Amino acid sequence: MARKYDMTKQVLLPFVEQFQEVRIPTTRYQGSKAKLLDWIWQNIKDIDFSSALDVFGGTGVVGYYLKQNSKQVFYNDYLKSNYYIGVALIENNDVRLNDLEIEKLLKKESKYYYSSFIAKTFKDVYYTDEENQWLDIVVQNIKRMGNNYKKALAYYALCQACLVKRPFNLFHRKNLYLRFAEVRRTFGNKTTWDRPFEKHFMDFVREINYLVYDNGKENKAYNLNVFEIKGEFDLVYIDPPYTSSKGVSVDYKNFYHFLEGLVNYEKWGSMIDHRTKNKRFHSDNNPWNNRLKIRRQFRELFEKFRNSILVVSYRYDGIPSIQQIESDIKLFKKDVRVYTFENYKYVLSNTRTSEVLLVAE
Repeated sequence: MARKYDMTKQVLLPFVEQFQEVRIPTTRYQGSKAKLLDWIWQNIKDIDFSSALDVFGGTGVVGYYLKQNSKQVFYNDYLKSNYYIGVALIENNDVRLNDLEIEKLLKKESKYYYSSFIAKTFKDVYYTDEENQWLDIVVQNIKRMGNNYKKALAYYALCQACLVKRPFNLFHRKNLYLRFAEVRRTFGNKTTWDRPFEKHFMDFVREINYLVYDNGKENKAYNLNVFEIKGEFDLVYIDPPYTSSKGVSVDYKNFYHFLEGLVNYEKWGSMIDHRTKNKRFHSDNNPWNNRLKIRRQFRELFEKFRNSILVVSYRYDGIPSIQQIESDIKLFKKDVRVYTFENYKYVLSNTRTSEVLLVAE
């Protein structure tokens, strides 16, 4: 029988005060489970498991929550920009950025040659000329860092700064003009958009430094196709890209291609479909974004991890349906419990729906 859970109002506090209450990263990604963490945990906390794999890690909030609850966490995401979130939050236990390293990241050093790729390629697309030039300098300084954990921390801060300065926190349209148009605004925060990149970057460096946490476990982050992951895990958490009942998918690579370009700076140009106004990437035909293939992907993933406890997050009104997902899990698991969080509203959505959690042992 489905259990109902009512969400209480969440008060947003300044960084440090908020983390004293709930130690999770702030996030601006579409589909983030940040507000559902307590509900998810309530439905799995009594299960006997020591290790957990989050196969679609995304923002890292679920894995980070499990890390704080003394689980050995394995994070995976096929986007390299998200992989660095996993490295910074999940795999990293004690490395932080110091003041000298931060200062060096923000300065153009005369001994190095700096490309102007962003300034030339993305002129008038997402950021101002001055902001694009700043990004070119900082991202190349990050790339030169020798320590992968420090690099991941810096990429985290840079990507979050990029998101917070974007209308809708997305890169799906060429819409820099929205920041400067003299119109009545019903969305967004012009003050935040116009705040200098450097100040946002420093805020997120402080945030990620604060979030570095050692749970005494050897945690790991991967940047793999889900079917390439090897190993045995007590529990596998599955939160794939959502496909609506109309067949419209949440394409994270399309929404966040600019962030993916930042961490692939040297080959960024070859990844872009230059016919598009917003300079997005060429399509990679991800089967998880294909309404005709997604159910089969679910079944194959259930089979791959049939020896693990399976926990699936999905929306009630999607493809495949919850009934189909439950039916397919039962091909490999006898005990399947379904929990529903009703009347939930996602970021950038004007409608409310139900979030569903399927737990199979």
